[in-house]
Amino acid sequence: MRDTGEGPYVQSLARGLAVISAFGAERPEMTLSEVAAVTGLSRATARRFLLTLTELGYVRSDERNFALTPKVLELGYSYLAGLTLPEIAQPHLESLSQSLGESSSASVLSDGEIVYIARVPSRRIMAVTITIGTRFPAAATSMGRVLLAALPEAQLTARPELLEVPPLTPNTLHDAVAIAAELSRVRRQGWSIVDQELELGLRSVAVPVSRRGSVVAAVNVSTTLSTTLERMRDEFVPALQSTAAAITADLERVTA
Repeated sequence: MRDTGEGPYVQSLARGLAVISAFGAERPEMTLSEVAAVTGLSRATARRFLLTLTELGYVRSDERNFALTPKVLELGYSYLAGLTLPEIAQPHLESLSQSLGESSSASVLSDGEIVYIARVPSRRIMAVTITIGTRFPAAATSMGRVLLAALPEAQLTARPELLEVPPLTPNTLHDAVAIAAELSRVRRQGWSIVDQELELGLRSVAVPVSRRGSVVAAVNVSTTLSTTLERMRDEFVPALQSTAAAITADLERVTA
């Protein structure tokens, strides 16, 4: 309930936030008149808020144009600091899924399996329903392979069970030597494509997500045979790398 008197609604705060929100990619700089027009405030009111925000360091001015400063990022740091990895990844996966028209997911490694921690399904493409907490053998999945490839080779040698995979489909790599060779290739190129090894008709591509230089998760896009391997490599991989970089940037802000 709004109240411009002594009630719970603080109109001045709402107006100040409206001024900050008026700036964006399409309007990185504005004159006083433009800010007033966008926010619906009078020139006098808009001027008071702009000068206050300038004094607080959230806005800079060259006497004619106004623009936000990096200090406005601090307003979101407290929110980010309270987020978990799945919560940070989710909106980035939603954007990725929307742009490609395919399902996207994030997972972490747990005892030779991947565990789904975030997911945006665009359509039903697997026989099983994937939910948060679903597990698959890591070595048979694109996310699992980028996660396994990030482990020290000595750890992989010491734990051969990590490379043990049942023949889930006729395409499944289930020979430990072949899987180790594939992990070496994934390690060099920084991404993994798995073609019908987990389930017939299913293709996926994944890249790692890092935090402070260490791989902590993986993100992928899952699709069907109608999507060519060339498109996955040329279009999906760069999109995934941008998504992973955005998630990493948010993770770094949380721990900054």
